[in-house]
Amino acid sequence: MRVRTRADRWIVNGSGIDYEAVFQALPGAVALLTPDLVYVDANDAFLVMSGRTREQMIGRYFFDVFPDNPGDPDATGMRNLRASLERVATTGERDTMALQRYDVEHQSRPGVWEERYWSPVNVPVLAPDGSVALLLHRVEEVTELIRARVGAGSGSDRAQELASDLYTRGRELQEVNARLRQAHAREREVALHLQEAMLPAPRPLGHHEAAVRYRPATASLNVCGDWYDLVDMPGRTAVAVGDVVGHGLGAAGVMGQLRSALSAASRVVGGPAQALEVLGLYARAIEGAESTTVVSVFIDWSDRVLTYSSAGHPPPALCRPDGTVSFLDQATDPPLGARPEHTRRPQAQTAFVEGSVLVLYTDGLIERRREDIDIGLQRLADALARHRAADPEALADALLTDLIPPVGVTDDAALVILRL
Repeated sequence: MRVRTRADRWIVNGSGIDYEAVFQALPGAVALLTPDLVYVDANDAFLVMSGRTREQMIGRYFFDVFPDNPGDPDATGMRNLRASLERVATTGERDTMALQRYDVEHQSRPGVWEERYWSPVNVPVLAPDGSVALLLHRVEEVTELIRARVGAGSGSDRAQELASDLYTRGRELQEVNARLRQAHAREREVALHLQEAMLPAPRPLGHHEAAVRYRPATASLNVCGDWYDLVDMPGRTAVAVGDVVGHGLGAAGVMGQLRSALSAASRVVGGPAQALEVLGLYARAIEGAESTTVVSVFIDWSDRVLTYSSAGHPPPALCRPDGTVSFLDQATDPPLGARPEHTRRPQAQTAFVEGSVLVLYTDGLIERRREDIDIGLQRLADALARHRAADPEALADALLTDLIPPVGVTDDAALVILRL
């Protein structure tokens, strides 16, 4: 029989591990902030390093506690740190900063500022819905390293040059990163304009209502690989969504070619499997089209039958008037360029009743990091059943509100809704 130790009892008592005690015991200096940059907690190491008490920090705005040195017109520490923290709060992505000079006012000598150097890392703490609940600000002080370098050279000009080298290189790296972010933002804007031009609103489908949405990713480059298409023909409609692997202008270009090819194929072939077969052959000649996922559904209005085929794409959802939701997942094949040759793509059918809702989407709508896809599919089914009585435009907005976390997503999302 194993004897339980004191540590065993501490771990199993109550709801589990005492994470507050773990937080306080961390050897590094760590503070927790709200997304509005207000202190909610700081461990003992942070208090000791900063020379502040808990009462002087908790509940106060970060930069009221640690403003820039008013006597240094070239001070950039506050501006750089605020930009990093706000970026983490907006994107939900970790940000490791370059070495920063950030002077701190001496606690017992007001108006006297100490030259200090820091290496910060800012990390999001996510809520269950994927939004940013807190910001974890971890910082290591490297002031003594800078001073040691100066001391090692006995104050010579060369020693001073070596001492400032680390700081200068860090500043240069930060400036390069800022320029890269600006370039990425410009590419994102161009790609989004291209995306908008290639994904117009659907034309009227007789008396049937339809709505489309495209939601770009929060990240600066992970956009423009998703598309949708609706082709209205006598007695039937072909609807499709697809997702190109990649991002930016390159993905937008590939997306445009594949969307046009599938739209043309859907007008002349007998069903969705044949359309995807033609698209797969065409994709072999398009660089960057490999591993694209796409699903196509042909709607036969007179017989009230959906015929569908999928190339590695998440299954469309069919919501019946009574709120029952089923996924069209009986005809799934590998993505474009990933299936064996000389085999036919599968195709399946399902009947629908008037008043049902058909939803096609890309994975950005349902997938979340560290979460099984079945959870995302169930979340979609629940939201669809809950809002099924709404018209397609209102339903599209409701699904985006329910399924896209407030912080946004790291992959773009396309959505097509049809009232059958």
